[in-house]
Amino acid sequence: MGLIYLIYGYNRISTTQQHLERGEKSIRDFCLSRNYDLKTIYQDKVSGKNFSRPRYTVLKEDVLRDGDILIVPELDRLGRNKAAIVEELKYFKENNIRVIFLDIPTTAVDTASLSDELSKLLIDTVNSILIELCAVQAESEYNRSKKRQAEGIEAKKARGEWQDYGRPRAMSLSDFAQQYSRVLSKEIRPFQLMKELDLTSPTYYRYVKQLNATKDNLSTCY
Repeated sequence: MGLIYLIYGYNRISTTQQHLERGEKSIRDFCLSRNYDLKTIYQDKVSGKNFSRPRYTVLKEDVLRDGDILIVPELDRLGRNKAAIVEELKYFKENNIRVIFLDIPTTAVDTASLSDELSKLLIDTVNSILIELCAVQAESEYNRSKKRQAEGIEAKKARGEWQDYGRPRAMSLSDFAQQYSRVLSKEIRPFQLMKELDLTSPTYYRYVKQLNATKDNLSTCY
């Protein structure tokens, strides 16, 4: 292969630690199989909607240099916004930083070692097409996931199972009413009950409002 200075890995995940470790293992296994001297792997546990990530920013702006290689387990680990992915890859190309996506095997072909210009062109063309398709797929999957999440939240709100724009109810209203009776009887003060129940002030007074509304509705039935 051509002249290589340093090799780094990058992995991003927004779900479980297990998935993060799996991506790291795939990078290390690949480097071992190619006898690559992997320096380190930079990892972020954040969403892939944009590139404002602490470890990625350090890797891109302070670590990677002309001639280096960046290995990513899957294209959507780099990002999930097609336009942003294309922009990042443009930056790497302009700065002579080679990017290998393990889920796109042709990106692992070192075109600099090929003597046939037609072969180089063919590999570059295939890579461009595959990256474009994978970027579209990554963005589509991200959008579908966000849509399903939003629909799930709305469904829970409609059933009264979701409060505070997506946060689950801290406790049932009946349980709160039982504890709140101590405030009404002046056994404890409101701030003491908030502390005991680990409730924020807005949540506490929302419960009080709901409780009073329930009592008002019951009184109209008699």
